[in-house]
Amino acid sequence: MIRIKKEGVLLKQTDLAFENEGVLNPATIRNGKQVLFYYRAVQHGNHSSIGFCRLSDPLTVAERFDKPILFPEHDYESKGLEDPRVVQIDGVYYLTYTAFDGVSACAALATSQDGIHFEKHGLIVAQMDYAEFLQLAQTNGSLDKRYPLYNDFNPRLWDKDVLFFPRRINGQLYFLHRIKPDIQLVAVNELTDLTPDFWKNYYLHLPDQIIMTSKFPHEISYLGGGCPPIETPQGWLFIYHGVHETDNGYVYVGCAALLDLEDPRKEIARLPYPILVPERDWEIRGDVDNVCFPTGAVVFGDTLYIYYGAGDEVIATGTVSLTELLNELLANPSK
Repeated sequence: MIRIKKEGVLLKQTDLAFENEGVLNPATIRNGKQVLFYYRAVQHGNHSSIGFCRLSDPLTVAERFDKPILFPEHDYESKGLEDPRVVQIDGVYYLTYTAFDGVSACAALATSQDGIHFEKHGLIVAQMDYAEFLQLAQTNGSLDKRYPLYNDFNPRLWDKDVLFFPRRINGQLYFLHRIKPDIQLVAVNELTDLTPDFWKNYYLHLPDQIIMTSKFPHEISYLGGGCPPIETPQGWLFIYHGVHETDNGYVYVGCAALLDLEDPRKEIARLPYPILVPERDWEIRGDVDNVCFPTGAVVFGDTLYIYYGAGDEVIATGTVSLTELLNELLANPSK
Protein backbone atom coordinates (compact mmCIF):
# COMPACT_ATOMS: atom_id res chain seq x y z
CA MET A 1 0.00 0.00 0.00
CA ILE A 2 1.28 3.44 -0.97
CA ARG A 3 0.58 6.59 1.02
CA ILE A 4 1.64 10.14 0.33
CA LYS A 5 4.43 11.45 2.54
CA LYS A 6 3.06 14.63 4.08
CA GLU A 7 5.43 17.57 3.90
CA GLY A 8 3.21 19.88 5.96
CA VAL A 9 1.32 23.11 5.42
CA LEU A 10 2.70 25.28 2.61
CA LEU A 11 0.30 28.23 2.62
CA LYS A 12 -2.04 29.78 5.18
CA GLN A 13 -4.47 32.67 5.15
CA THR A 14 -3.19 36.18 5.86
CA ASP A 15 -4.67 39.43 7.15
CA LEU A 16 -5.13 40.66 3.58
CA ALA A 17 -8.81 41.25 2.89
CA PHE A 18 -9.06 38.88 -0.09
CA GLU A 19 -7.66 35.86 1.81
CA ASN A 20 -8.45 36.45 5.47
CA GLU A 21 -10.74 33.41 5.81
CA GLY A 22 -8.76 30.68 4.10
CA VAL A 23 -6.60 29.50 1.22
CA LEU A 24 -7.18 26.16 -0.48
CA ASN A 25 -7.33 24.00 -3.62
CA PRO A 26 -4.44 25.34 -5.73
CA ALA A 27 -3.60 24.96 -9.40
CA THR A 28 0.08 24.31 -10.05
CA ILE A 29 2.34 24.04 -13.07
CA ARG A 30 6.08 23.64 -13.41
CA ASN A 31 7.98 26.47 -15.13
CA GLY A 32 11.63 25.45 -15.33
CA LYS A 33 12.86 25.03 -11.77
CA GLN A 34 9.97 27.12 -10.46
CA VAL A 35 6.31 26.34 -9.84
CA LEU A 36 3.52 28.74 -10.74
CA PHE A 37 0.91 28.48 -8.01
CA TYR A 38 -2.70 29.71 -8.32
CA TYR A 39 -4.89 29.22 -5.29
CA ARG A 40 -8.43 29.82 -4.12
CA ALA A 41 -8.39 32.73 -1.68
CA VAL A 42 -11.45 33.18 0.55
CA GLN A 43 -12.38 36.38 2.32
CA HIS A 44 -14.82 36.69 5.22
CA GLY A 45 -18.34 36.04 3.94
CA ASN A 46 -17.16 33.13 1.74
CA HIS A 47 -16.32 35.19 -1.35
CA SER A 48 -13.47 33.69 -3.38
CA SER A 49 -10.88 34.99 -5.80
CA ILE A 50 -7.67 33.46 -7.14
CA GLY A 51 -4.36 34.38 -5.53
CA PHE A 52 -0.89 33.76 -6.92
CA CYS A 53 2.48 32.57 -5.62
CA ARG A 54 5.74 31.66 -7.28
CA LEU A 55 7.66 28.75 -5.76
CA SER A 56 11.45 28.71 -6.20
CA ASP A 57 11.31 24.94 -5.67
CA PRO A 58 8.38 22.63 -4.93
CA LEU A 59 8.36 23.44 -1.20
CA THR A 60 9.50 27.09 -1.01
CA VAL A 61 7.36 30.18 -1.55
CA ALA A 62 9.58 32.83 -3.15
CA GLU A 63 6.93 35.40 -4.11
CA ARG A 64 3.30 35.95 -3.11
CA PHE A 65 1.06 38.59 -4.63
CA ASP A 66 -0.79 40.86 -2.21
CA LYS A 67 -3.78 41.11 -4.55
CA PRO A 68 -5.74 38.40 -6.39
CA ILE A 69 -4.64 37.58 -9.90
CA LEU A 70 -8.26 36.84 -10.92
CA PHE A 71 -11.38 38.19 -9.22
CA PRO A 72 -15.14 38.59 -9.89
CA GLU A 73 -15.85 40.84 -12.85
CA HIS A 74 -18.91 39.30 -14.53
CA ASP A 75 -22.37 38.21 -13.45
CA TYR A 76 -21.59 34.50 -13.88
CA GLU A 77 -18.81 34.75 -11.25
CA SER A 78 -20.28 37.47 -9.06
CA LYS A 79 -20.08 35.40 -5.86
CA GLY A 80 -16.64 33.99 -6.44
CA LEU A 81 -13.96 32.19 -8.43
CA GLU A 82 -13.16 28.81 -6.90
CA ASP A 83 -10.82 25.81 -7.22
CA PRO A 84 -8.55 26.64 -10.19
CA ARG A 85 -6.65 24.08 -12.28
CA VAL A 86 -4.03 24.85 -14.90
CA VAL A 87 -2.26 23.18 -17.82
CA GLN A 88 -0.24 24.41 -20.78
CA ILE A 89 -1.36 23.38 -24.28
CA ASP A 90 0.65 24.45 -27.33
CA GLY A 91 2.37 27.13 -25.27
CA VAL A 92 -0.86 28.62 -23.86
CA TYR A 93 -1.86 28.43 -20.21
CA TYR A 94 -5.41 27.12 -19.77
CA LEU A 95 -6.72 27.96 -16.30
CA THR A 96 -10.16 26.63 -15.41
CA TYR A 97 -12.12 27.54 -12.31
CA THR A 98 -15.58 27.21 -10.83
CA ALA A 99 -17.59 30.39 -11.32
CA PHE A 100 -20.30 30.91 -8.71
CA ASP A 101 -23.10 33.42 -9.16
CA GLY A 102 -25.07 32.52 -6.05
CA VAL A 103 -27.23 29.95 -7.87
CA SER A 104 -25.04 28.12 -10.39
CA ALA A 105 -21.54 26.72 -9.92
CA CYS A 106 -20.10 26.04 -13.38
CA ALA A 107 -16.65 25.82 -14.91
CA ALA A 108 -15.13 28.84 -16.64
CA LEU A 109 -11.90 29.31 -18.59
CA ALA A 110 -9.15 31.92 -18.72
CA THR A 111 -6.02 31.74 -20.90
CA SER A 112 -2.61 33.36 -20.77
CA GLN A 113 0.61 33.55 -22.77
CA ASP A 114 2.82 34.27 -19.75
CA GLY A 115 0.98 32.66 -16.83
CA ILE A 116 0.33 36.04 -15.19
CA HIS A 117 -1.97 38.08 -17.44
CA PHE A 118 -5.18 36.17 -18.22
CA GLU A 119 -8.04 36.68 -20.64
CA LYS A 120 -11.39 35.33 -19.48
CA HIS A 121 -13.51 33.32 -21.93
CA GLY A 122 -16.60 32.77 -19.78
CA LEU A 123 -18.38 29.56 -18.93
CA ILE A 124 -17.40 26.52 -21.00
CA VAL A 125 -19.93 23.98 -19.69
CA ALA A 126 -23.68 23.82 -20.23
CA GLN A 127 -25.87 26.49 -18.70
CA MET A 128 -29.23 24.85 -18.23
CA ASP A 129 -31.91 24.12 -15.69
CA TYR A 130 -31.42 20.90 -13.78
CA ALA A 131 -34.88 19.73 -14.90
CA GLU A 132 -33.82 20.01 -18.55
CA PHE A 133 -30.61 18.08 -17.85
CA LEU A 134 -32.57 15.35 -16.06
CA GLN A 135 -35.03 15.02 -18.92
CA LEU A 136 -32.23 14.74 -21.49
CA ALA A 137 -30.18 12.30 -19.41
CA GLN A 138 -33.15 9.99 -18.86
CA THR A 139 -34.34 9.95 -22.47
CA ASN A 140 -32.31 6.91 -23.50
CA GLY A 141 -32.38 4.96 -20.26
CA SER A 142 -32.50 5.12 -16.49
CA LEU A 143 -30.17 7.35 -14.53
CA ASP A 144 -28.22 6.42 -11.40
CA LYS A 145 -30.42 7.43 -8.46
CA ARG A 146 -27.52 9.39 -6.99
CA TYR A 147 -27.84 12.05 -9.72
CA PRO A 148 -31.16 13.36 -8.32
CA LEU A 149 -29.84 12.84 -4.80
CA TYR A 150 -26.91 15.20 -5.32
CA ASN A 151 -28.34 17.63 -7.86
CA ASP A 152 -32.02 18.32 -7.31
CA PHE A 153 -31.32 20.75 -4.45
CA ASN A 154 -30.75 23.52 -7.01
CA PRO A 155 -32.80 24.66 -10.00
CA ARG A 156 -29.64 25.04 -12.11
CA LEU A 157 -27.18 22.36 -13.17
CA TRP A 158 -23.82 22.42 -11.36
CA ASP A 159 -20.84 21.29 -13.49
CA LYS A 160 -17.43 21.61 -11.83
CA ASP A 161 -13.90 20.19 -11.69
CA VAL A 162 -12.97 20.85 -15.32
CA LEU A 163 -9.44 19.55 -15.97
CA PHE A 164 -7.85 19.81 -19.39
CA PHE A 165 -5.39 17.21 -20.59
CA PRO A 166 -2.07 19.02 -21.20
CA ARG A 167 -1.94 18.21 -24.91
CA ARG A 168 -4.27 17.45 -27.78
CA ILE A 169 -5.06 13.77 -28.21
CA ASN A 170 -5.52 12.71 -31.82
CA GLY A 171 -5.95 16.37 -32.70
CA GLN A 172 -8.70 17.02 -30.15
CA LEU A 173 -8.92 18.95 -26.90
CA TYR A 174 -9.94 16.69 -24.03
CA PHE A 175 -11.17 17.67 -20.60
CA LEU A 176 -12.68 15.95 -17.60
CA HIS A 177 -15.58 17.44 -15.68
CA ARG A 178 -17.89 16.41 -12.90
CA ILE A 179 -21.64 16.37 -12.46
CA LYS A 180 -22.13 14.45 -9.23
CA PRO A 181 -21.63 11.61 -8.62
CA ASP A 182 -19.44 10.63 -11.60
CA ILE A 183 -16.56 11.95 -13.69
CA GLN A 184 -17.37 12.64 -17.34
CA LEU A 185 -15.17 13.29 -20.39
CA VAL A 186 -15.44 15.78 -23.28
CA ALA A 187 -13.49 15.76 -26.56
CA VAL A 188 -13.88 18.54 -29.14
CA ASN A 189 -11.95 19.84 -32.10
CA GLU A 190 -12.13 23.40 -30.78
CA LEU A 191 -13.73 25.11 -27.81
CA THR A 192 -16.15 26.84 -30.17
CA ASP A 193 -17.78 23.41 -30.60
CA LEU A 194 -19.19 23.69 -27.06
CA THR A 195 -22.55 25.09 -28.15
CA PRO A 196 -25.96 24.61 -26.47
CA ASP A 197 -26.80 22.00 -29.11
CA PHE A 198 -23.55 20.15 -28.36
CA TRP A 199 -24.48 19.89 -24.67
CA LYS A 200 -28.04 18.78 -25.37
CA ASN A 201 -26.76 15.93 -27.53
CA TYR A 202 -24.04 15.17 -24.97
CA TYR A 203 -26.56 14.70 -22.17
CA LEU A 204 -28.87 12.66 -24.37
CA HIS A 205 -26.04 10.10 -24.32
CA LEU A 206 -24.81 10.68 -20.79
CA PRO A 207 -23.82 7.02 -20.04
CA ASP A 208 -21.35 7.18 -22.93
CA GLN A 209 -19.68 10.24 -21.40
CA ILE A 210 -19.07 8.76 -17.93
CA ILE A 211 -15.52 7.45 -17.57
CA MET A 212 -15.30 6.95 -13.80
CA THR A 213 -17.91 6.09 -11.21
CA SER A 214 -17.65 4.97 -7.59
CA LYS A 215 -16.06 1.55 -7.19
CA PHE A 216 -14.51 1.32 -3.71
CA PRO A 217 -15.70 2.16 -0.17
CA HIS A 218 -13.54 5.29 0.19
CA GLU A 219 -15.27 6.86 -2.86
CA ILE A 220 -18.71 5.32 -2.52
CA SER A 221 -20.66 8.57 -2.13
CA TYR A 222 -19.18 10.32 -5.16
CA LEU A 223 -15.90 11.22 -6.82
CA GLY A 224 -14.54 14.13 -8.80
CA GLY A 225 -11.55 15.61 -10.53
CA GLY A 226 -8.34 16.42 -8.71
CA CYS A 227 -5.09 17.27 -10.49
CA PRO A 228 -4.84 17.59 -14.28
CA PRO A 229 -3.71 14.29 -15.81
CA ILE A 230 0.05 13.73 -15.96
CA GLU A 231 1.45 11.99 -19.04
CA THR A 232 3.66 8.97 -18.36
CA PRO A 233 4.78 6.11 -20.63
CA GLN A 234 2.30 3.85 -18.83
CA GLY A 235 -0.70 6.17 -19.30
CA TRP A 236 -2.27 9.34 -17.95
CA LEU A 237 -1.75 9.43 -14.19
CA PHE A 238 -4.93 10.86 -12.70
CA ILE A 239 -5.05 12.02 -9.10
CA TYR A 240 -8.70 12.54 -8.15
CA HIS A 241 -10.79 12.93 -5.01
CA GLY A 242 -13.18 10.39 -3.54
CA VAL A 243 -15.86 11.00 -0.92
CA HIS A 244 -17.57 8.69 1.53
CA GLU A 245 -20.16 9.50 4.15
CA THR A 246 -19.67 8.69 7.82
CA ASP A 247 -21.58 9.39 11.02
CA ASN A 248 -19.47 12.53 11.34
CA GLY A 249 -20.13 13.76 7.81
CA TYR A 250 -18.32 13.39 4.51
CA VAL A 251 -14.63 12.46 4.30
CA TYR A 252 -12.61 13.66 1.30
CA VAL A 253 -9.57 11.61 0.24
CA GLY A 254 -7.02 11.61 -2.58
CA CYS A 255 -7.04 8.69 -5.02
CA ALA A 256 -5.08 7.50 -8.06
CA ALA A 257 -5.97 5.98 -11.43
CA LEU A 258 -4.33 5.41 -14.80
CA LEU A 259 -6.03 6.22 -18.12
CA ASP A 260 -5.09 5.15 -21.65
CA LEU A 261 -2.86 7.66 -23.47
CA GLU A 262 -4.74 7.59 -26.76
CA ASP A 263 -8.23 6.92 -25.43
CA PRO A 264 -8.71 8.31 -21.90
CA ARG A 265 -12.15 6.67 -21.80
CA LYS A 266 -10.27 3.47 -21.06
CA GLU A 267 -9.33 3.04 -17.41
CA ILE A 268 -6.14 1.00 -17.19
CA ALA A 269 -5.86 0.84 -13.43
CA ARG A 270 -7.28 2.25 -10.21
CA LEU A 271 -6.00 1.83 -6.68
CA PRO A 272 -8.52 0.12 -4.38
CA TYR A 273 -7.52 2.40 -1.50
CA PRO A 274 -6.80 6.12 -1.07
CA ILE A 275 -3.27 7.51 -1.12
CA LEU A 276 -4.09 10.69 0.82
CA VAL A 277 -6.42 10.70 3.83
CA PRO A 278 -7.21 13.22 6.61
CA GLU A 279 -4.94 12.46 9.57
CA ARG A 280 -3.25 15.67 10.68
CA ASP A 281 -4.90 18.40 12.74
CA TRP A 282 -5.09 20.77 9.78
CA GLU A 283 -6.90 18.10 7.74
CA ILE A 284 -9.27 16.81 10.40
CA ARG A 285 -10.33 20.22 11.73
CA GLY A 286 -10.95 23.25 9.55
CA ASP A 287 -13.61 25.27 7.86
CA VAL A 288 -14.79 21.85 6.63
CA ASP A 289 -13.58 18.88 8.65
CA ASN A 290 -11.92 15.76 7.24
CA VAL A 291 -10.83 17.14 3.89
CA CYS A 292 -7.83 16.28 1.72
CA PHE A 293 -8.65 17.74 -1.70
CA PRO A 294 -5.82 17.37 -4.27
CA THR A 295 -5.89 19.87 -7.15
CA GLY A 296 -2.29 20.48 -8.23
CA ALA A 297 0.72 18.31 -8.97
CA VAL A 298 4.21 18.71 -10.43
CA VAL A 299 7.01 16.25 -11.15
CA PHE A 300 10.68 16.87 -10.29
CA GLY A 301 12.88 13.90 -11.08
CA ASP A 302 11.09 10.83 -9.75
CA THR A 303 9.16 12.79 -7.12
CA LEU A 304 5.52 13.67 -7.58
CA TYR A 305 4.52 16.68 -5.49
CA ILE A 306 0.79 16.87 -4.76
CA TYR A 307 -0.74 20.08 -3.46
CA TYR A 308 -4.08 19.86 -1.69
CA GLY A 309 -6.62 21.84 0.25
CA ALA A 310 -6.66 20.66 3.87
CA GLY A 311 -9.75 21.24 5.98
CA ASP A 312 -10.89 23.77 3.37
CA GLU A 313 -8.66 26.26 5.16
CA VAL A 314 -4.95 25.79 4.34
CA ILE A 315 -2.81 24.32 1.55
CA ALA A 316 -0.50 21.40 2.22
CA THR A 317 1.97 19.36 0.17
CA GLY A 318 2.61 15.64 -0.12
CA THR A 319 5.23 13.64 -2.02
CA VAL A 320 5.49 10.17 -3.48
CA SER A 321 7.83 8.31 -5.83
CA LEU A 322 6.34 8.46 -9.30
CA THR A 323 7.85 5.10 -10.22
CA GLU A 324 6.48 3.40 -7.12
CA LEU A 325 3.02 4.88 -7.63
CA LEU A 326 2.89 3.76 -11.28
CA ASN A 327 4.09 0.26 -10.38
CA GLU A 328 1.42 0.00 -7.70
CA LEU A 329 -1.23 1.10 -10.18
CA LEU A 330 -0.11 -1.45 -12.75
CA ALA A 331 -0.40 -4.09 -10.05
CA ASN A 332 -4.07 -3.15 -9.69
CA PRO A 333 -5.47 -3.28 -13.26
CA SER A 334 -9.07 -2.36 -13.85
CA LYS A 335 -11.42 -5.06 -14.98
